[in-house]
Amino acid sequence: MIRILMICHGNICRSTMAEYVMRHLVAQAGCADAIQVDSAAATNDAEGWGVHRGTQKVLAAHGIPCGNHRATPMTRADYQHYDLLIGMDGENLQDIYAILAGKTHGGWSWHGQRVADPAQADPAGKVHLLLDWTDHPREIDDPWYTGDFETTYEDVRAGCEALLAHLRAEGLA
Repeated sequence: MIRILMICHGNICRSTMAEYVMRHLVAQAGCADAIQVDSAAATNDAEGWGVHRGTQKVLAAHGIPCGNHRATPMTRADYQHYDLLIGMDGENLQDIYAILAGKTHGGWSWHGQRVADPAQADPAGKVHLLLDWTDHPREIDDPWYTGDFETTYEDVRAGCEALLAHLRAEGLA
C-alpha cells in the first residue's frame, strides 16, 4: 500500500481537491487497494473548516465526489505514516520541512521562511510538489487568492494523472 498525503496552506482548496481527484483516478484505475490518499494543511490557519465552496463546485462540475472533509494540520508523525508528502507550492514545501524539523512557532509554521534543511528534514526523499511528475514541473496557484478554481483543477488533475502513471510504471499500483 502506497500512502499519499496531499498538502497545501489551509487544507480547504488545493490539497482537498488533489485528495479527491487522486482518489477518483485511483478508483477508476482499479488501484484503490494499493493507494491511500489523504490531505492536510501546512498551517493551522483553517483547522476544522470544510472544503472551500469553489473546490466543491469545480469537483462537482467534473463529476468527482467530494466528502465531508475538515481541514487538519500536518504533523511530524505524518512523515513516518505516509510514503509521499506532496505540496502544491514552494511555501508549502518550506512549511512541510519546518514541521518535519520540529521548527514551528506556537503551532504555526514559519510560512515560507527557510527554517530547515530539506535534506535533513526529508532524508527519505518523500516530499515533492504535485507537478513534479509532469513534463512541466511548477507550483500550483492557490485559488483562495486567484479565484480561478478551474485552472487549479486542471493543474491538480495533470499532477494526479502523472503521479498515478509514475506509481503504475514503478509497479507500485
